[in-house]
Amino acid sequence: MVPVIALVGRPNVGKSTLFNRLTKTRNAIVGDIPGLTRDRQYGDAKWQGRDYILIDTGGISGDEEGIDAKMAEQSLLAIEEADIVLFLVDARDGLCPADEHIATHLRKRNKRTLVTVNKVDSLDEHVVTAEFSALGLGDVIGIAASQGRGINRLMEWALTEYEPEPEVAELEFVEGEDLVKVPGPSAKDGIKIAIIGRPNVGKSTLVNRMLGEERVVVFDQPGTTRDSIYIPFERDGEKYTFIDTAGVRRRGRIHEEVEKFSVVKTLQAIKDANVVIFVVDAREGIVDHDLNLLGFALEAGRAIVIAINKWDGMQPSERDYVKVELERRLFFVNFADIHFISALHGTGVGHLYRSVQSAFTSAVTRWPTSRLTQILEDAVREHQPPMVNGRRIKLRYAHLGGANPPLIVIHGNQTESVPKAYLRYLENTYRRVLKLVGTPIRIEFKGGENPFAHKKNKLSERQVNKKRRLIANKKKIEHRKKRQTGR
Repeated sequence: MVPVIALVGRPNVGKSTLFNRLTKTRNAIVGDIPGLTRDRQYGDAKWQGRDYILIDTGGISGDEEGIDAKMAEQSLLAIEEADIVLFLVDARDGLCPADEHIATHLRKRNKRTLVTVNKVDSLDEHVVTAEFSALGLGDVIGIAASQGRGINRLMEWALTEYEPEPEVAELEFVEGEDLVKVPGPSAKDGIKIAIIGRPNVGKSTLVNRMLGEERVVVFDQPGTTRDSIYIPFERDGEKYTFIDTAGVRRRGRIHEEVEKFSVVKTLQAIKDANVVIFVVDAREGIVDHDLNLLGFALEAGRAIVIAINKWDGMQPSERDYVKVELERRLFFVNFADIHFISALHGTGVGHLYRSVQSAFTSAVTRWPTSRLTQILEDAVREHQPPMVNGRRIKLRYAHLGGANPPLIVIHGNQTESVPKAYLRYLENTYRRVLKLVGTPIRIEFKGGENPFAHKKNKLSERQVNKKRRLIANKKKIEHRKKRQTGR
C-alpha cells in the first residue's frame, strides 16, 4: 500500500516549500504571502525506493471566515485522508495559539503525527524543538525545508514502517503500422483535462460537479483558485486527471505578483493537458480575451471541448443571442463540441465526458501511410492545386508525422507555393474523411530536393567547341537579318 502523507499547519510555515522539496517539482506556488495555497495539492514522491503520496494544504488558524473557512475545510479533509500527518510549525514564531488548536484536532483524530519544526537554520535545534514538545504529539524534529536540512531524518521517521517497492522491469513495445491507436502522452495517468477560462466563470464548480465531491475551493470571488490543481480519478474504468486552473484576465488587469505566477501555471497546465475544457460564462458572452486564451490552446495543439456555463435561468431570446454570437466568434474552432451546461445544478455536465473521449481519441489515433495518401489523391482529383509560374503544384504522397495533435506530412513539388486556401481545403478534407472531432490538425509540406542543384555542369572540350559554333552561327543569322531589314 502506498502511504499518504499530509502537510498541515498555520499559514506561511513552509508547507509548500517542503512539498516542492519532497516531490522535486515546483508545482506549489511559494511566496512570503500567507494563504497562497487554497486547495489540496497532491503529488507523487519517492524516498529510498519507497513511493508515497504527498498532500499540500492551506493554512489553518482556527478563526477563519469566508474563503479562509473553505480553505480550512480542505485541510481538514486532507487530514482524514492521510495515513501520516506532518504538522509543520515555525521555529522563528515559536508556539502559537493556532498551533495548539491544530494539535488538539490531531489528537482527536488519532493520526500518526510528527511535529516538524521548520526554519531551524541559524537556530539551536534542540532549544527550539523543546518548546513544541508541550503540544503532546510525541516526537519533534527540526528541519529547514528551503535548504533541505533534516529531510532524510524526517522521511526515515515517516516511512520506517513501509518497505521499498520491488523494481519491475519495463517491457518495450514495438508499434506496427497496422495499429490504429497508440498510447497518448498520459498513458500512465489517463487523459489529462485542463479546465480553463476567465475568472469566476465556474471552473472549480465544474470540477467539483464532475468529480461528485467538494474537491476544490469554490467561493463567489474572482481569483479563488491560485494554483493549478492536479486531481487524478477513475470513472467507468477510464483514468483521468483533472487540472483546475486559475482564471486568466487581460494582461493590463494583472497587478498582483501572485496572480502573475497563477497565469504562468495556467499556461503550463494547458501545454501539459491532452484535452482542454474551455468554460465560458453564458451571461457575459464571448469577449476578446476568451479568443486569446482559446488561441493559445490551439497553438499548443490541445484538443478542445467548449462548455457554456450558467445556461440555467436564461430567457429564450438571450439563449438565441448567445448561440448566434458563438457561431460568429468561434468559427475557427467549429470542429469542437459545444455543450450548454449548468455546473451548479449539473445540467448537461455528464455529456462532457463523451466529448473528451472523442477529442482525445481523435488526437492520438494513427493511420497508415496508404490511407493518408489515398485521401490526398482523392482530394487532388476533386480539386487540383493552382498553377505557379505556369507549372502545376504536384502533391505526391502523405504520411503521419506525429500525434496529439495529428501532424500530416505531405511531399511534393513546389510545396512552398501552396496557398492558405488550399491548405484549409486539405485540412477540412482530412477532418471530414477521418472523422476527427475536437482536435486541431496540422499539415506540413515537404518539397523534393534536386540532387544536382549545387553541382556545376563541367563541359568537355568537344561540347565547348560546339557551343562556340552555335553562338557564332546565331550571331551570323542575327547580322544577316539586320542587313535585310536595313535594305
